[in-house]
Amino acid sequence: MKPDPAVVETFIQKAEAVSAKVVRVASPDAAFAYAVDVCATKEACQLLVSGCEAPLSATAEALCQTKQEKIMAAPNLPETEFKALEEWCREKSIVLIKDDLRSHLAGIDIGFTRADYAIAETGTLVINSKSEALRLATMVSEIHIALLPVSRLRATAFDLTEELKQWMSDPADYTAMITGASRTADIERVLALGVHGPLELHILLWEECRCKP
Repeated sequence: MKPDPAVVETFIQKAEAVSAKVVRVASPDAAFAYAVDVCATKEACQLLVSGCEAPLSATAEALCQTKQEKIMAAPNLPETEFKALEEWCREKSIVLIKDDLRSHLAGIDIGFTRADYAIAETGTLVINSKSEALRLATMVSEIHIALLPVSRLRATAFDLTEELKQWMSDPADYTAMITGASRTADIERVLALGVHGPLELHILLWEECRCKP
């Protein structure tokens, strides 16, 4: 289903209003190239562990060394897409993982996911996060990059009623609704990004080709 162009524009405006970066891509390969470029050029160790600036023990030094290695997590990609992304990562010496994210909590640079749906009226991504790896990828990575097929964009949350009912049926799944980068203003009402999750959210809008054979 191809959404109304006005719905697409509303989604872009609402997502960007809450600090998300929205980029149109022509294909999954273009999305992979984008993610790899962001990972390769980002500053290492953006979320510094407290005490990193002080003299460190041998154990802490070893931890810091692991944080200098660029890591991307892509837990919910189909196998063929994961292998394609793996090739892109290999060219830039980026480590790509899909599970056992708990072993890399010291520093996951990019969490790359496929969004199941999105809601235009609030600029919200909707991801059926039934695996722990997927939940971690969207919560502990420094930058979350989500590939969103434009056909999965809906005008309002009510347009997802049937899908959400199915997800919430027995056995229930964990559904994440993500609106912008992590933010809080709990401390003296000063807005801070990245406190409870990623510092940045990039949404890659992909309009799938419906070409006739």
